Amino acid sequence: MSNLDSPLERLRQRFIHNPLLHRRQLLKYGLTGLGLTTATLAWQSLKPQPSARIPIVPANSPTMGNTFSPMKTLRDFDYGTVKQENGRTVREFRLVAGNTTLQLNQAVSFNSWNFNGRVPAPTLRAKAGELIRVSFLNRAGHAHSLHFHGFHPAAMDGIKPIRNGTGTIYELEAEPYGVHLYHCHVAPVTRHIGKGLYGMLIIDPPEPRPVADEMVLLMGGYDTNDDGKNELYAFNGVPDYYMMHPIEIYQDQLIRLYVLNMIEIDPVVTFHLHANMFRVYPTGMTLQPSYTTDVITMGTAERHILEFQFKYPGQFMFHPHQDSIAENGCMGAFNVILPT
Repeated sequence: MSNLDSPLERLRQRFIHNPLLHRRQLLKYGLTGLGLTTATLAWQSLKPQPSARIPIVPANSPTMGNTFSPMKTLRDFDYGTVKQENGRTVREFRLVAGNTTLQLNQAVSFNSWNFNGRVPAPTLRAKAGELIRVSFLNRAGHAHSLHFHGFHPAAMDGIKPIRNGTGTIYELEAEPYGVHLYHCHVAPVTRHIGKGLYGMLIIDPPEPRPVADEMVLLMGGYDTNDDGKNELYAFNGVPDYYMMHPIEIYQDQLIRLYVLNMIEIDPVVTFHLHANMFRVYPTGMTLQPSYTTDVITMGTAERHILEFQFKYPGQFMFHPHQDSIAENGCMGAFNVILPT
């Protein structure tokens, strides 16, 4: 019997053609037998730390019919343009609001509102004590804004709508250090965030954290038929992407995961990692972990840093423990490989 006729290959094809395959069916067969394509990021806008072991994959990571690749999003940090003004470091970023059609799966497309043509928006990154300057241009057809979590003057709070065809500049202090977010704050905010207008802001502490393979996972939901309920969910924009393309990591390598829940409508979500425990840094605002667990609970806009290593090679799932959310797109897997 050829590989194409094997039961495991037939199961893999079932998942590819039916992304809503029940999670417990996957567990029944064993994730390591799925044979799903493994991929990881070769894009390095983040300067790689010399000691961090990061598997390399071709630059043409699958896009699933979109203009961006969630595999690129995973380790793509935007450090902006750095300049010195009056003896101070300034990081300048540019965000443009627009509209893009997302291909969520083979059957469902979605008219997203977004920043820089992708959902989620770019992960902006600065160092504590710097000045962040964001040039914002609205080309989306209706009013939007940028609201940043963290410290800033009232004039920079982003609650004033910016009309289509106009722009503004936001300036804010890079404080406090930790994991933060930004999003449109034009009413109805739930709709604007649910359409894709959100991103992560990382403020690094004055002294760097230990070297690690760093990644971001932003959880989002999609109300695809405007009924006030989410029908699909995703990590980094595309449902089930990391099930079909598991994230390659090295055995025993420290992983630092920046996790942000941006699912609107559903009031709470959990995050669970299979066959492991992770150390939790709430809001990323500590240098020492607060506790260790394998499940955390997050409301909308809540975020954490999670650190872990995998002792054993193989494929290990991550997902919310609300099955209705996991089974409708918010599932993924790490593929742990031996160091080369």
